[in-house]
Amino acid sequence: MSIVTVVGNPRTGSRTYGAAVAVADAIADRLGGHLGFTGDGAHALGLGGAAVEHQAEVVDLSALAPVILDPGPHAALEVALELVASASVVVFASPTYKATYTGLLKAFVDRFPPDALAGKTALPVLVMGDPRHALAVETHFRPLLVELGAHVPTPGLALLESELPGEDAIARWADRVGPQIVTREEALR
Repeated sequence: MSIVTVVGNPRTGSRTYGAAVAVADAIADRLGGHLGFTGDGAHALGLGGAAVEHQAEVVDLSALAPVILDPGPHAALEVALELVASASVVVFASPTYKATYTGLLKAFVDRFPPDALAGKTALPVLVMGDPRHALAVETHFRPLLVELGAHVPTPGLALLESELPGEDAIARWADRVGPQIVTREEALR
C-alpha cells in the first residue's frame, strides 16, 4: 500500500510539513505496518507491529510552486501528479489561509483530471492559527476531495499551530478515522 502526502504550504520546512508527515505516520501505524518516507526531506520510520511495508512519498508543493501555474509540462510536476494517481491513501495538508486551504494546493489539485481520486482515501488536514477556522476542513476541504472522487473519512483534521506538533490530537484522530480507511487493495478483494 502506498501513502502519498501532499503539503500545500508555500514555505519550505513548514510546520504543516511536519504535521502532515506525523499524520501519515499515525495512519500507517493504524493500518498495521511500517512506513518509509521518500521525497524532499525524506526519512525512514519503523512503525507498528505487523510486518507490512507501506511506501510513502511526500509531495512538497513549495518546491513545485514556480511551475504549478505554468500550463506547459514539467517533469517534477508530472512525477508529483503520478505519485498521487498511484497512491492508495493521500494525505492533503495545508495551512489555513483566508479560512480555507492555500491557493497553491488548489492550483495543484486543478491539474487533476475528473475523478482522479476515485478508489482512493483522501485525508484532509488543515493547520490553523485560530480555532474559529476549525470547520474549514469540513466545509471547504472535504468537498474539494469528494468532487475528485475520493473516499474521505469523517472528520477531517484541524490542528492549531499553537498546539503543534499535536501528537495527542493526531493520535486521537487517527484512532477515529483509521477504521474508515478503505485502501485500493481492500476494495479489490
